[in-house]
Amino acid sequence: MKTPWSISTTIRNPERITGLLKVVDMIDGAKWDVNTQVKFQILLIQCREYGYRSTQFYSGLSRDIVNIIDDISIDVPYEIAEKAFKSKNYRDPPMRGRQSMNPLKKLGFASIENDRVKITKLGKKIISGEVDLGDALLRSFLKWQIPNPASRVYSFSKGYNVNPFICTISLISKVNEMEKERGNKPKGLSKREFELFIPSLINYQQIDDYVEKICHFRDIQVGLNKSERKEARDSYRQEFAREFLYTDNYEKTEKFLEALIAYGDNIIRCFRLTRLLCIRGNGFYIDIEPRRKVEIDEILKTFTGEANVFTSSNDYANYISDYNLPVLPWETHTKKLDIAKLILKDINECEKILGISIYSSFDLDTKSDNDLDDYIKNLRGKRASLQEQVNHNKSQAIGNLEKYINDLKNIFMYEDKSILLEKFVTQGLYALNDAIMIKPNYPVGDDNEPTFTAPSGVPDIECYYKKFNAICEVTMLKNRNQWYNEGQPVMRHLREFENKVKEARTNTFGIFIAPSIHRDTLNTFWNANKYEYEGSKQKIIPITINQFIKILEVLLLIKRDNKMFSHNELLKLFNSIISSISVITLSHDWLSNIEKEINGWRTNLSK
Repeated sequence: MKTPWSISTTIRNPERITGLLKVVDMIDGAKWDVNTQVKFQILLIQCREYGYRSTQFYSGLSRDIVNIIDDISIDVPYEIAEKAFKSKNYRDPPMRGRQSMNPLKKLGFASIENDRVKITKLGKKIISGEVDLGDALLRSFLKWQIPNPASRVYSFSKGYNVNPFICTISLISKVNEMEKERGNKPKGLSKREFELFIPSLINYQQIDDYVEKICHFRDIQVGLNKSERKEARDSYRQEFAREFLYTDNYEKTEKFLEALIAYGDNIIRCFRLTRLLCIRGNGFYIDIEPRRKVEIDEILKTFTGEANVFTSSNDYANYISDYNLPVLPWETHTKKLDIAKLILKDINECEKILGISIYSSFDLDTKSDNDLDDYIKNLRGKRASLQEQVNHNKSQAIGNLEKYINDLKNIFMYEDKSILLEKFVTQGLYALNDAIMIKPNYPVGDDNEPTFTAPSGVPDIECYYKKFNAICEVTMLKNRNQWYNEGQPVMRHLREFENKVKEARTNTFGIFIAPSIHRDTLNTFWNANKYEYEGSKQKIIPITINQFIKILEVLLLIKRDNKMFSHNELLKLFNSIISSISVITLSHDWLSNIEKEINGWRTNLSK
């Protein structure tokens, strides 16, 4: 029976790959037996590369063990990590280590040679920072193919013949071209389409057929209402699953469709890190990145998506781990000039919007290849900075502010809620206008859209104003998991931020935004505010998403009256909420009072 392909659902966040490789480095050269496999998984726990802040992993662990793992100010002793691992009572403990190693082997970052662990040259370049993770993934995905000698699941004889990454780009490109021919605006693939058609594309010769299938999938939904569209999609998906699996067994088709959703989500996350894919419509559509047009055009000219034939596993392992293969077709002087000119065009467009002029292209032809590489890297950084300024300016428009408010109200409709909550809150903070800087810490692609949530160890968003500073931490968690995952980190991030901006420490706040505030989270912040955290009081304000929306709605009313909103007004609100702690004795009364403070502040500013 055919099965769809996947990268690995073991690593939901591919940004973790560098950390995983550093742990592999600790066992480099060791014999890859069951003892080393167990040790590897324990080391991942010890280094907080597995299980850290995971409610599922913490379940069943003692509170003492969880507290040690959660407290990043201390190193986790190996013995504690071992206890945590053994407490899980896994049916096959070594398998956990093998599963964690598999995606690194699949991508050519690590290998098992002569039964011993080996970090490849490409993996070492990632660890040292010599190469960017996105660049390394791009080079690996250009070579990763199905079938390959490293996997026994797929074979040419079963119909598999695909380079998944190249075929994904080719399919999206051809669907866009087809939509142009049909008189429609190209938009890439919807997330539903991506999940259904990309993991199931197992042969490069299917691409044209899949273009037709996607167009048909779209056509059957035209003119239908919401419930009718859902019914049409569900019916098509079932038919597609039956055709792929050659079975009418409903249980098998449902399991297949569920797997496609998980696989598709992970594929999107991994492929986006190459920067050749972008998202549209708040994550509902995945498209090829127009800012990388030169690279994408060269890929489509050079590669068909057909898998190569390898005589041995070693040959394939050497190929996929070789940083210099394949030779990238855009790494010529002429193509590098084209790339630089395209970025400069984007920069000039941003400059026109901002009314400034800094960069020109008059000296491009005089640059050497090495100079061009550095120049292109710097240009991309400048473009990202200018895009942030443009986004900040756009946020001032009433129509955009209304959109941010509406997006936050509908946050539960989106699939990537956690990522989008950070984005929408950032946009809302931009709209508050007179900040010196609003700095989201989530990673972004060339489109300046977040590729994942902010990494652990840093605040989600940093806010710098003339009279105060703040960090903003957001979460979609509502139950006790909220306290597990956010309680200590928020206080720690705030204290580290306070230390970084010592001159403004007395006016530094931590704003915590969630759908609702769990009582354990509340009491944790209450104690830090009323008594102390690490020896001194903090100023942490927990508010709900709806309360943040109320603050933005005040801004909207002020803008509609053609008035200016000052950060001084925010400071008044924050100080009022914090000062009320001195006259309130119970934490839940303080939580209720926050709502009153916001409503009173809103009433005063709305007059």
